[in-house]
Amino acid sequence: MAEAGGRDSAGGGRAAPILRVEGLALRYLTRQGDVRALEDVSFALARGESLGLVGESGCGKTSLANCLMRLLPDNARLTGGEVLLDGEDVLLLSEDEIRSVRWRRISLVFQAAMNSLDPVYRVGQQVLEAIEAHGVETTATGGRERVARLFRLVGLDAGVFERYPHELSGGMRQRAVIAMALACDPDIVIADEPTTALDVIVQDRILRELKRIQEELGISIIYITHDMAVVAEVTDRVGVMYAGRLVELGETASVFGSPLHPYTEALMSSFPSVTGAKRPLASLAGEPPDLADPPPGCAFHPRCAHATALCREQRPPRVGLGDQWAECWHPLAADAVPLGGD
Repeated sequence: MAEAGGRDSAGGGRAAPILRVEGLALRYLTRQGDVRALEDVSFALARGESLGLVGESGCGKTSLANCLMRLLPDNARLTGGEVLLDGEDVLLLSEDEIRSVRWRRISLVFQAAMNSLDPVYRVGQQVLEAIEAHGVETTATGGRERVARLFRLVGLDAGVFERYPHELSGGMRQRAVIAMALACDPDIVIADEPTTALDVIVQDRILRELKRIQEELGISIIYITHDMAVVAEVTDRVGVMYAGRLVELGETASVFGSPLHPYTEALMSSFPSVTGAKRPLASLAGEPPDLADPPPGCAFHPRCAHATALCREQRPPRVGLGDQWAECWHPLAADAVPLGGD
């Protein structure tokens, strides 16, 4: 499945997409004006695929996750686009209808595990509540047995059922949150910074568990993170976000090996490589733009060493190389070609 602007052509050996996002646009209404959190975001997710979304804080990653789950604050306004789950636009569903989609079709592993769990309820009871609320199990015995199976799946002892969140380590809490996300057998799991605040050893264990669970259950996973190392380890494809836009998308190996967008290259240069020759790290100068008043043309041009007058005046086209594409006037690969039909 070749990807270009959220449109897939035949070939490539990839399964048909379970999720397709087309032209998604989101605004937050604030006293300082409208904040353009998402702008024309398009991509597809195949069944069983791992897709990473990376970028600096404030680039729109979590806003995108909240759109997919329809978990938006009162000041959020969707101003365009579709979120097609097996062809059905979840943005058009009623509140009752979207409740049947959340956790049953799409679930979310929240950023902070401790904040995701209610401190006054036992951990197992919280997982059981999600199962009962969606009618996955109709008996108390069946529900508890299901929780025990979920805990075993994520590497937790059944005794965790009776414990409170504060009695668990950070890694155990994260595993419990993952168990909760899997409670209703979803097709898609969105993992929003699933290893934040965990030490590197626990991070590796959690990521290995997620990868094993994905292979065992055949689910699709969207990893949202700022950590390029996480993306390199567990994803099939990676999308790079900047200022609310998806500026590059492609196979993980291709994007890491030959990025097309200067922002992607800058992100790569700011993280140490665990393979190959050692290289000095390079910080990315400047700050992301104010999305209440974004710059004209390419939003990255104030920080880009390749920027020209064209970049400052006009929005860049989408250019591609094989299954990889980027939005850039001056892609890093000389043989990248313009992609038609946006």
